[in-house]
Amino acid sequence: MNFLKSILKATLYRPLYNLLIFFVWLMPGNSVGWAIILLTAIVRALLLIPTAKSLKSQAKMQALGPKIEEMKEKYKDDKQAQAKATMDLYKKEGVSPFSSCLPLLIQMMILVVLYKVFMVGLTTSRFGDLLYAFVPHPGTVNTMFLGIDLALKDKLYILPGIAGILQFIAAWQMRPKGQVKDSMQQMLSKQMLFIFPIFTVIIASRLPAALPLYWIVTTIFSVAQQYFVLKNQKAMAPVLAPIAGGKPAETKEEKRGVEITVRRKSR
Repeated sequence: MNFLKSILKATLYRPLYNLLIFFVWLMPGNSVGWAIILLTAIVRALLLIPTAKSLKSQAKMQALGPKIEEMKEKYKDDKQAQAKATMDLYKKEGVSPFSSCLPLLIQMMILVVLYKVFMVGLTTSRFGDLLYAFVPHPGTVNTMFLGIDLALKDKLYILPGIAGILQFIAAWQMRPKGQVKDSMQQMLSKQMLFIFPIFTVIIASRLPAALPLYWIVTTIFSVAQQYFVLKNQKAMAPVLAPIAGGKPAETKEEKRGVEITVRRKSR
C-alpha cells in the first residue's frame, strides 16, 4: 500500500501540484482559479484521444442494441449462451464493453489526486518539500475567484449547482436513444440522468470550492467533446445501420439513380 502511494505521489501528485503552482505563478495576480482552469485544459487534452475512443465505443454499443435484444430473446432460458453470444458479437464488431471504463477511472483517480493537491496547494506552506527546484516560487497564492474563496466550501452552492447542471447535460447527451426494453439499462440510465447530478452537488458542496470549479471546467470539455462525437455518429449512421441489423440509409446519388431507373422503366 505504501509502495502504491509512493508511485501515485511520484507520477501524479507531485507533477500536478507543481503544474498548479507553476500556473499560479504564471497567472496575473497569482490567481488559483485561472490556474485550475488551465490545469484542467491540460488534463483534458491528455485524455482527449482515450475519451474520444470511449465515446465512439459507447455509440457503437448503442447501435448494437437491437441485435443484443434479439439474442436476449433467443437465449432467454440460457444465460450462459446469451453471454457467450453477446461477447462473440462484441468481438466480431470490434467493440469492448469495458473500453468506456478506463477514461472514467483515470478521471476519478485524477480527481482524488487533485483533491489532495488543492488541500495543500492553495497555500505556500508545502513549497519546501513538494515544489521542484526548477519551478518558479510565487510569493502569494490568491484563492479568490469571482468572489468565491476556492480554499473553502462554497456555502452559497453556486459552483456545486453549476457542476450539477452541467453533469445533467452531459448525462442527457449520452442517454440511450429510442425505447429501451432492458429494465436494468433503463434504471442505470435514469440514475445517470438524475441521481448522479444530485450526488455531484452534494459532494461538491462538502469540498473546497476548487474541486467543483475543476469539475465544471472538465464537464464543459466533456459536453463539447460528446457533441462533436455524436455529430459524427449521425454522419456515420449509414455505416452503423448494418451493424444494428438495419438497412443503410440511401445517399442522394443512390436516390437519384433509383429515380432515373424508375423513369426509364416507365417509358
